[in-house]
Amino acid sequence: MTVLRDYATTLAQPTLPLGGGDLGAARYDEVVAPDGTLRPAWKGIAEAALGLTPDELKRVNGEITRFLADHGVRYVQRGTGAQPWQLDPVPLVMEAPAWARLEVGLAQRAELLNALLVDLYGDQTLLRTGVIPSAAIFAHAGYLRPLARASAHDPQPLLLSATDLGRDAAGEWNVLADRVQAPSGLGYAMENRRVISQVMPALYQEGDLHRMEPYFAALRSAILNSAPEGVTEPRVVVLSPGTHSETAYDQAALASTLGFPLVQASDLTVRGGWIWIKPPGWPKSAPAERVDVILRRVDADWADPLEMRGNSRLGVAGLTEAVRRGRVRVVNGLGAGVLENPALLPFMPAICQELLGEQLRLPSLPTWWCGDRAGLDIVLSRLGESGEDFVVRSIDESRSVHADLTPDELRARILAAPHRFVGQERLPLSQAPVWSGEGRADAQPVVVRAFTVRYRSAFRPLVGGLATVMTTAASPVTKDVWVVKGAPEDPDQGIVDVAPLEFRPSIPALSPRSLEDMFWAGRYAERAEDLLRLLLTTDAHFEELAAPIDSEHGVAARALLGVLQRLAGRRSAEPEEEFRSLLLDGDRPGSAAQSLDRLRDALEGVRDQLSNDTWRVFAHTDRAKKALRSSQRSHRITESAGRMLTAVLSLQGVTASMIRDPGWHMIEAGRHLERALQLCTLLSSTTTERYGIAGDRGVLEGVLTAAESSVTFRRRYRGNVRTSGVLELLLVDRDNPRSLAFAFRELRTHLAAMPASTGSTRPERLLEHLETAVDNLDLTALATPTGTRRPRLQRFFEGTRAQLMQLADSIGDVHFASGPPPQSLSSLSLTELRGTKAS
Repeated sequence: MTVLRDYATTLAQPTLPLGGGDLGAARYDEVVAPDGTLRPAWKGIAEAALGLTPDELKRVNGEITRFLADHGVRYVQRGTGAQPWQLDPVPLVMEAPAWARLEVGLAQRAELLNALLVDLYGDQTLLRTGVIPSAAIFAHAGYLRPLARASAHDPQPLLLSATDLGRDAAGEWNVLADRVQAPSGLGYAMENRRVISQVMPALYQEGDLHRMEPYFAALRSAILNSAPEGVTEPRVVVLSPGTHSETAYDQAALASTLGFPLVQASDLTVRGGWIWIKPPGWPKSAPAERVDVILRRVDADWADPLEMRGNSRLGVAGLTEAVRRGRVRVVNGLGAGVLENPALLPFMPAICQELLGEQLRLPSLPTWWCGDRAGLDIVLSRLGESGEDFVVRSIDESRSVHADLTPDELRARILAAPHRFVGQERLPLSQAPVWSGEGRADAQPVVVRAFTVRYRSAFRPLVGGLATVMTTAASPVTKDVWVVKGAPEDPDQGIVDVAPLEFRPSIPALSPRSLEDMFWAGRYAERAEDLLRLLLTTDAHFEELAAPIDSEHGVAARALLGVLQRLAGRRSAEPEEEFRSLLLDGDRPGSAAQSLDRLRDALEGVRDQLSNDTWRVFAHTDRAKKALRSSQRSHRITESAGRMLTAVLSLQGVTASMIRDPGWHMIEAGRHLERALQLCTLLSSTTTERYGIAGDRGVLEGVLTAAESSVTFRRRYRGNVRTSGVLELLLVDRDNPRSLAFAFRELRTHLAAMPASTGSTRPERLLEHLETAVDNLDLTALATPTGTRRPRLQRFFEGTRAQLMQLADSIGDVHFASGPPPQSLSSLSLTELRGTKAS
């Protein structure tokens, strides 16, 4: 039996377990009709679909997991951190006629929501005539009074909308919720399609589906054309809450696909009533790049700390006023959040009739508003029902807020403020086969998120979407949504051509925050690489660590282990446990695991500027760590550390393909500054002490291996390992990429390429001093011991490290400065607000 035949047989015999629990007999199945045959949408791909065996789906599922990891696709779940994105190998397939009916309903709903938003912030006809009770609107946190004025009028505030849909038992689509505040999921939908088309090419090609690319071209065109009047070459940015946002990947993927910079609030400023990207050296340097359109992924109440939430660090102070002046277009409009109010759902048919003069084509989830007496009675009478059938929620809070209340407690909350609550009936959502990983597909309920964009003069739904399996998994399990073409010649997405806009090519300036992320990415990459090399070198001396303390055998191993512990502290007296901790413990300062985590965080902040190959680095390191956790064998440490080092080294190949802009120069500057710091730590912990003839040789050979210079040293010095020769190669040799002199020269080159550099900035002066000190080194004197120590060499390394730390700080002051951090007015004293000093 194949997977889908097995699935159909199980549905035809209700006594057999479906694996997904008791889903009830009333659910509509997306694949199998009541008579046991395939639905029409699946018949065109029946041969390929029915041929999918458990082994084939197991292989496909493994490839999906690997592909998603290689692209760094993650979802940040609150409370659990970033989780791998999950994609089921079995798509959700719809036929053209069924989609055509749904498409009309989605277009109508988007047009209706736009008209409703215009009315609520404009004439408010619906409120005056009682079509919508005013309490249902004004009690909702998404209604923003600063936008309810004539100066903020926008005839098209809604450009992009998302609609969550579910089928009832009869197979009819119902709207579960409208997502217009900051619609998410387009980036994930695009990634799902890319992966499925690669892992199941035969099924994908046989399906004759609508490609997604024309839709994103239309979306880009629509956003560019939404710029304020008179702007001929608009600059668009995607405003993100940051890398810890639940959908950070989705935001970066969308920004990268559309070709718009991904920014955070700290990257923007308001000056003269306009929105600007902060330049390096801000606020001393005047901004030069004005922002005309903001595709926001920050909820409106966090978008402007001046007029919304005063404690927000995610917004731009003054954004609301810039919108009122017509200086910037925000997509979607700042007040759009009120449309997500579930209290609107009972009134949508009347609203549609009033604003469009049409009947509502897509019914909403059965909802009762408690501000209405009849609705209140119905809700109160159903409080004791199972949460699977009926749910009570606040109009602007998560469903989970009241989930733990008893019926009596919930009744008291409702009666205290009935206008703030709704009751909603739960639909018996349609089910679809979901690969269980146990050799079968289980029937699980699904919800579809559809997307609609206003392109030219009409709203156009994406032909496809993002399906989510309703499970309790930490990361959502999703499906690609396929819509089969009615005829092979049908244009993809129904769009014949997207007229390109004429623009002069330009490279957007990088904000100070982006430059800082790239600088630290370079530092963390080098830090991880150097520690992994050192760990592998120390591990190679592992057997020597068992030698007696006064034996010359274990000198090199103990010296190298001492360097590791100086860099990352000590967690265990057992070397093997210590090595494991350095590779796996992300909470241990200085460990390879922590450096890799910080490297990933830094690169996530500039993801829109990086190749997808970047994320293969972390896919490989994650697999190496997983293998190490699964085995207690000592050889696994060396193997996993080697795989992690190979992955980190591949990052240099990725950055080598980057355009030579300030961001690339900052990555390289960070890399060479960190290399100099790490080299000073390595040498000061090993070469400043004498260990005896045999001990010195072992330690120096270990140092050369850790510094990746042993081959060069053997060729140049023919195996004569002496401290003076090692110091010459690692300190003053300008041709050795691992030397201090080489690092300083490269650092000078990259700093000179920065816009804020003048040749006389503090970082350049400090670096010149360091280069002069290295040029004037007397290696013979430094290598001369006093007893068992080399104090002059020790002082040189300590002084150099201190100056390098000063250099790092000064680079931040000159190139990453973005003005004082935002501060809430309510936290300032009266004298501070008046601009005088408190006595």
